[in-house]
Amino acid sequence: MTDAAPTPPPPTQPRNPLHGLTLEAIVTALHDAYGWEGLNARIPLRCFASDPSVKSSLTFLRKTPWAREKVEGLYLFMLRERQRQLRR
Repeated sequence: MTDAAPTPPPPTQPRNPLHGLTLEAIVTALHDAYGWEGLNARIPLRCFASDPSVKSSLTFLRKTPWAREKVEGLYLFMLRERQRQLRR
């Protein structure tokens, strides 16, 4: 038997604002910022419109890559807007 080489640590991503964030943290932050109605107005998805919850949204977003990309994009937009407001 040969010893397997240890796997190297994952590279750090200092310029990636999504690095280290869970999808749950992203959805929760968006809900806190916009509410379910605001989220549905920005990204019309059934998981935000019909009996919304973090759990049901996570279930849908984990199975639907295109919807997850839109949610992550909205989160990045929210972060940029907050930075702009702080600079004023």
